[in-house]
Amino acid sequence: MKNKEEFATTSIHGGYASKDHHGSLSTPVYQTSTFTFETAEQGEARFQGEEAGFIYSRLGNPTVQALESRMAQLEEGESGLAFGSGMAAVSAVLLYMTKMNDHIVSSKGVYGCTYGLMEFMKEKYNIVTEFVDLTDERSLEASIRANTSCIYIESPINPTMQLIDLEMVGHVAKRHGLPLIVDNTFSSPYFQQPLKHGATVVLHSATKYISGHGDVIGGIAVGDRELMGEIGRSTHKDLGGILSPHDASLLLRGLKTLPIRMERHADNARHIFNKLRNHSEVTSVFFPDDPTREDYEVYKRQMTGPSGVISFQLARTKEEVQSFMNELKLIKIAVSLGDAETLIQHPATMTHAVIPKVEREKMGITDQLVRLSIGLEHWEDVWDDLEQALKKVSEPIRK
Repeated sequence: MKNKEEFATTSIHGGYASKDHHGSLSTPVYQTSTFTFETAEQGEARFQGEEAGFIYSRLGNPTVQALESRMAQLEEGESGLAFGSGMAAVSAVLLYMTKMNDHIVSSKGVYGCTYGLMEFMKEKYNIVTEFVDLTDERSLEASIRANTSCIYIESPINPTMQLIDLEMVGHVAKRHGLPLIVDNTFSSPYFQQPLKHGATVVLHSATKYISGHGDVIGGIAVGDRELMGEIGRSTHKDLGGILSPHDASLLLRGLKTLPIRMERHADNARHIFNKLRNHSEVTSVFFPDDPTREDYEVYKRQMTGPSGVISFQLARTKEEVQSFMNELKLIKIAVSLGDAETLIQHPATMTHAVIPKVEREKMGITDQLVRLSIGLEHWEDVWDDLEQALKKVSEPIRK
């Protein structure tokens, strides 16, 4: 993994040379739909791939390319692709990796919209996703079939924060000749670089920590140059889920402060975790940097920090849990994460509501579970808000 000093420099300078853009300190926004050719022959050469250069912004754009290059460097991959959303990235990669009647092995917990996409692929193309306990190597081995096309995981898993041993899964994937796709949204490349641990493709909802400001929707895929080129020429280009130059510039801006923000998110989260686990209303807390967890050794081996997401459970009914959320003042009820503001959401009725209740509960997503994305505020202000809301929910419900 890059040391943190080198990472910080790359997050500011990677993928951009000001001398190539009239000395502009910031990456210019090439707000254009198309690019002119000097001659008809040049246009033909570019379409034939005989000459490098830009053609049309859905096929490539200098601002977007700078973001793709910087993200590839930060993930220590060869090449990157930027998308109009995290789900556009997931869709393009999974559809590229599969064909009709294929089989996908997935971690037991995934984001609700990823689950929805997998269900759509099953209904439409008979591409069946099998959700497996990927913390167990024997379960993983037993799930692989002749028609398995790829392994897909989140680590940490949203929202239970369970960790998957990437090296173990990577070894199994390599043994069977299968690509391993890892959604790294919850960690960012600052705290985890899955390609170093056996992943084939790394995905991000760039909306989250990469942006950090809650004002962009975007997605990223990083892998080797050949694979990213193939995806770029097919499902990225032809499905059209591309990122705009303006949004690319906002994500480039966000990356410049990523190391500073991630350290603050993690430090704040550690404080809140220690408070929550000692509160009488809280029955369990899920946070990677917890020495009592079974997967703590995995955390120490493949992550350099926990990021800022904490999930916890209250011994209350769904209605009481919602009342607790409604009592919060500083903390906002919203379904994103990685922003400057601390956010809270109820996965069972929000991000993971599309998953049938029986399946949700197998994933550990109960009506008692809430997910916190710790922001950049002073942690004591965040805790004061949580504490006052927890106190109110512990009082008898007034009719």
